[in-house]
Parts: sequence; C-alpha cells; structure tokens
Amino acid sequence: MNSTDLLRSELRKLTTTRMPLSFLAVLTVLAAINGTAVAIGTDMDGSKTFISTAADQISLFAFAGNALMIAGLFGAIAAAREFGHNTVIATYLAAPRRSKALLAQMTAIGLGGAVLGLAGAGLTIGAVAISLPMTNYGFLASLGEVAQVLVASSFAGAAGAILGGGIGNVIRNTGGAVTAAVVTLIIAPPLIIQLASGTASWVPSALALVVSGVADTTGVVSAILAIASWAAVPALLALWSIHRQDIV
Repeated sequence: MNSTDLLRSELRKLTTTRMPLSFLAVLTVLAAINGTAVAIGTDMDGSKTFISTAADQISLFAFAGNALMIAGLFGAIAAAREFGHNTVIATYLAAPRRSKALLAQMTAIGLGGAVLGLAGAGLTIGAVAISLPMTNYGFLASLGEVAQVLVASSFAGAAGAILGGGIGNVIRNTGGAVTAAVVTLIIAPPLIIQLASGTASWVPSALALVVSGVADTTGVVSAILAIASWAAVPALLALWSIHRQDIV
C-alpha cells in the first residue's frame, strides 16, 4: 500500500466507529456548561465581571488546554485499541515498512485531534455567544481573537492526539494508555512545577494559554515549538517501539 492508501485506511478506522461521536458529545456537554455558566454564573459579590471585558471572555472560551487533554485521550485510545483488537496485525502486514504505517496512523490521529479541538472551540464560543444576550454584556472579542482561539485549539488538538497516539503505541493497552495520558497531561505538570517552579511556563496548559492569546509568558512561537516537543517525544518513542518490539 502507498502512503495515500494507508492514510485513507487509518482515517476510515477513525470515522467508522462511535468513538469520534462520543468525543463530540463530550465537547457539546462542555460547551453547554460554559454557556450555562455565562447565563447564570456570578462572582462572589453577585456581579458578572468575569465576562465584562474581551480578555475575560477570551479566557473563558480559550479551548486549547482542553483540546490538548481531550485529544490526548482520543489519540491514546485510537492507537492502543489497535493492539487490543489485533487490527494492528493487518496494518503492518499491508505495510511492512513499519515507520510508513505509523506515520499514516499518527497523521490520521493528528487530523482527528485537530478536528476535535476546532469543534470544541467552536461549540464553546457559540455557547458563550448565545448566552451573552441573557446578561448585560455583549460579545466583546474581535474576529482576529476568535480566529486565534480556533487555530490554537486545532493545533493543540492535533498535538495532544499525536502525544496520546505515541503513548498508545508504546503501552499497547487501552486502559494503561489512557492512564499514562492522564498522568502526562494532567497529573504530572503540577508535580513538575512543585519540584521546579521555573518550569511553570512550559507545561502544556500554560503553553496552550499562550498560543490562544490569553497569556504571554513565553511568546507564541516558543509555545508552539514547546507543544510540538511535548507531542514529538512519545511519537519518537512509538517509532522506536514498533521497530524494537514484536507487534503482538
């Protein structure tokens, strides 16, 4: 099989199961929660200053951090379940050059993560926009700021999915891969910050805020490269793993 056929096959695997729909349902619920918070939520003094400025509203619907985590789980499940269901055998028989097959899989997973990130951001922005007329505030974010949030969420989703996909190919067990993704993206970063406070700007959640335009601790370009590095490490480990270990 050539690269195009392999990519088409991997995309078919992702789109012919209920998993993407399950993740889209989660994104819809999260968007509804954000919309409800805008409509009925208040600060401690009963005011709604948490949506009173453009910066406040952007920080509310900046979805890149969530995109990293959700797409990370998506990638981990998508890759690890191949080993659980033994579909990976057919994949590598059809493409004896394992690196070529892995590239197709990671590309498909990355595209899926990008779509999830974009959808999550779009749904959240839409929910906030719909809820704002119920308050005394209008939609204050500019078109450029909204576009940055959407692009950042899509990029973060792709990176998170590749990170999770790399973990899934290394661990090869769905439960273990999901656990490792949660540890990597949610549990480990705060612990790392506690041990070395200077790393606070370089954990995925902080980098996602920079790419979304909410913070500016590292610079957007540096944040993009750092997020890409977080994704590249498990992806490279997966490449090493498929060449050094038997598929089953």
